[in-house]
Amino acid sequence: MNVKFSKLHPKATMPNRANPTDFGADLTAISLFIGDDYIEYDTGIAIELPEGHAGLIMPRSSVSKYGLVLANSIGLIDQTYRQSLKLRFKVLNDSAKIYDIGDKIGQLVILPIPTPSFEEVGSVKQTDRGGFGSTDLIKGD
Repeated sequence: MNVKFSKLHPKATMPNRANPTDFGADLTAISLFIGDDYIEYDTGIAIELPEGHAGLIMPRSSVSKYGLVLANSIGLIDQTYRQSLKLRFKVLNDSAKIYDIGDKIGQLVILPIPTPSFEEVGSVKQTDRGGFGSTDLIKGD
């Protein structure tokens, strides 16, 4: 699969996999904005996703060393989104570090996504599953 991208800024870098078998392509920061309750990085790239695919922006495992968390957990990029990819982080504590410009700040994963239609019915088939933690009830814990 070939994913087209454009550099919207001269310092922007192509999404890059550290290893050929990696599913996530690293995204690099070209700018930083510090808001009142968040930090936002711009990658300076726009992508053109293939039909029937979505992009997921996910944190890198190194984020745990920084005291940051992606504000929307995982970012969903719809097929028709063509603006610069940005990552917004919440600061978890006062000792949090920030990524520097040029650092890898997240990763892009591209997946095929079905677009099902929905059918309203009177009720759905019930199972033994309940709310949060319901699998523990099934196991008897």
